[in-house]
Amino acid sequence: QVQLVESGGGLVQAGGSLRLSCAASGRAFGNYAMAWFRQGPVKERDFVAAVTWNTKTFYADSVKGRFTISRDNAKNTVHLQMNSLKPEDTAVYYCAADLAPRDFQPYYFNYWGQGTQVTVSA
Repeated sequence: QVQLVESGGGLVQAGGSLRLSCAASGRAFGNYAMAWFRQGPVKERDFVAAVTWNTKTFYADSVKGRFTISRDNAKNTVHLQMNSLKPEDTAVYYCAADLAPRDFQPYYFNYWGQGTQVTVSA
């Protein structure tokens, strides 16, 4: 079992930056793949970024070059550094974890945080 708590969301102007954090509790955090998803109003939950247990990273095309995912196994945390934010990045951002996700679709992740709102104004 893994419990996840996100923080760091807020309101920012276009072009600005935010850093999201996800604190995990439970055992063997280092064995889990960690990911960020986001869900905008009346939209599906979409993949944003992921980092595997061995620190390989993956990104959605829409955020490549602007977002960076990282993990700190000593502190049981994962971060999402978001730069050059755009209004279309506005969404609730969710942290997710799973031991061996087959793909980066939401239904492959068993553990979820409650989400944190990110709003980017034009």
